[in-house]
Amino acid sequence: MTDATQNSGPMMAADGTTLKSSLNRALRRQKLRALMLIAPLLIFVLVTFIAPIADMLFRSVENQIVSDTLPRTTTLLADWDGDTGGLPSSEVFEALYTDIFVAQERKLHTRLGSRLNYELTGVSSLFRKSGRKVEDMGEVYQDQFEDLDGFWKDSENWNALMGSDSWLADQTAWDEKSDTRQPAFELREGIDGLLPQTAATFEIFADFVQNEDEDNLAKEDPWALVYSALYTDLMQEPDVSGYGGPGSAELLEAMGAVGTFETVDYPAAFEEIDKDWHSIDVWQTIQTYSPDFTSGYFLNAVDMKKSPDGPEMRPDNEQLYIKLFIRTLFMSLVITGSCILLGYPVAWILANLPARTANLLMILVLLPFWTSLLVRTSAWKVMLQQQGVINDTLVWLGVVADDSRLALINNQTGTIIAMTHILLPFMILPLYSVMKTIPPSYLRAAKSLGATNWTAFWRVYFPQSVPGIGAGSILVFILSIGYYITPELVGGTTGTFISNRIAYHISSSLNWGLAAALGAILLAVVLGLYWAYDRIVGIDNVKLGG
Repeated sequence: MTDATQNSGPMMAADGTTLKSSLNRALRRQKLRALMLIAPLLIFVLVTFIAPIADMLFRSVENQIVSDTLPRTTTLLADWDGDTGGLPSSEVFEALYTDIFVAQERKLHTRLGSRLNYELTGVSSLFRKSGRKVEDMGEVYQDQFEDLDGFWKDSENWNALMGSDSWLADQTAWDEKSDTRQPAFELREGIDGLLPQTAATFEIFADFVQNEDEDNLAKEDPWALVYSALYTDLMQEPDVSGYGGPGSAELLEAMGAVGTFETVDYPAAFEEIDKDWHSIDVWQTIQTYSPDFTSGYFLNAVDMKKSPDGPEMRPDNEQLYIKLFIRTLFMSLVITGSCILLGYPVAWILANLPARTANLLMILVLLPFWTSLLVRTSAWKVMLQQQGVINDTLVWLGVVADDSRLALINNQTGTIIAMTHILLPFMILPLYSVMKTIPPSYLRAAKSLGATNWTAFWRVYFPQSVPGIGAGSILVFILSIGYYITPELVGGTTGTFISNRIAYHISSSLNWGLAAALGAILLAVVLGLYWAYDRIVGIDNVKLGG
């Protein structure tokens, strides 16, 4: 007999590898082929569904516009305590002047004003007005430098002072009429140590001229802001005696003269532009929304606001969104319930009629899909108005008096009626597909055992149709909670949904952060209800037939 121990060890495949490794390799290939088959759909879902949701969630907390537009101001303002009742220091106002000057050149100050205006009314006009007048502050120093020496009037002299020798050579050799780009500005070595603020400001100016305006730097006079920065640097009494480059003599002359220059009182200058710059509320709003990420949008979405002392509720006359969320959920549930009440009998009839008749009636169920949603909603707007078809019919039948016509439009009633009609097919189709699979013999068997028609329906038929009710309810509820066209047209002020407010902030007020926060909360509510439904009913019990 052969000793069994002689054949012990791993089983080998035909290619000489172990059978286990060979099987694992075959399984990996199968999984890879399956992944390749679903890859197009997966990419489509990621691009059209997951990515927009991720972008929405990011926008709901993103707040970089404040720190990006006012970088110097927000840095200095971080140490300011607004509870003392005192205004920020003069250095903060000077930083604000620099930031607004650069922002207005880049046309960003109005966007920042619009962003902060969501938190404090009037800030938008404040930034717009300041953007128009802030250049006057810099011209105070510009005029004095130019009156001191004509050297400071010429843009080429500024380029020679601030630019490196290699850049100046490339700039001289560059032909403006050629297709090549203008040589990128390079700062002169050591000038940033000698004149730090001037060098930093001139670099911003050069970058703007070359890359944003796409103009010739050699022909553009420096901003008035550059002269303000030069004055600030020279007042620090830098050691310019060791500098021997272009403009050294003019720098020495200017350094000796700046002590006699007329100066700008930045706090007073901003107060002259607008007295609101001396309002504590304005500075507290800027400080509160300086971080790159904020919870302010979510707080606004639940009728709260972010204050220096922390979150707090808004006044009663400003609270809106919680009421809209409650109204949206309530009306969506009512619409879902009305679709069940109207759709269940229709689906039962379709499921129990002969196929030929059922197919003809199914065409009537599907007919609304062949008509524009806007047309259907507009038709209801005509029918529901006080002089519309429904009221005229009720008056003709004597149900209501002519002077007591029903208010069916521009309220919750109109929204519920119109949306029930629009969403009813989404309830009928799942119900019909499930009911079609219920054998009629079950009812006959129940009746043969002594059950009444009602008992046979309630104890035998209805439980088997519950999965269809679940599927239809999920479809109708999720569709209704996000509808905004129909409520906008027939809902008036009391029949609109939270989705109408989201659409308003996206298309009209352009408050995309608040719209994203409202959308994120709505998504969380839907997912929460979906989770609750799964826990109570079980999502496995939802069927579309079969």
